Amino acid sequence: MTGQNRQLGASGEDVAAQWYLDAGYQLVARNWRCRDGELDLVLTGHGAVVFSEVKTRTSDRFGIPAEAVSVTKQRRIRGLAARFLREHPGIGAAGRGRLRFDVVSILDGTISVIEGAF
Repeated sequence: MTGQNRQLGASGEDVAAQWYLDAGYQLVARNWRCRDGELDLVLTGHGAVVFSEVKTRTSDRFGIPAEAVSVTKQRRIRGLAARFLREHPGIGAAGRGRLRFDVVSILDGTISVIEGAF
């Protein structure tokens, strides 16, 4: 990933995190990493633990950003979420056992949040 792509991704995550904070969520982790991959945003609020995958693009030339979250990527995120919860058992209690997987699509500055995307 180039520095420019990394910067675009980070700016998109900033926008997404602020959207969640404005909606009353609490940010638990950002860019949580382990050897198997990375979770973009982990949040709690509204009775759930939310794992949010953020995709940012400057054009739809290769499709909308959310389309980049393939079935394979979804499986990986679910596995990472399970590992995160094992390593942070108190977080699961904050969501009362309810998990949600969102996809945030940011295209040319416009944000679209797909709650419960998968």
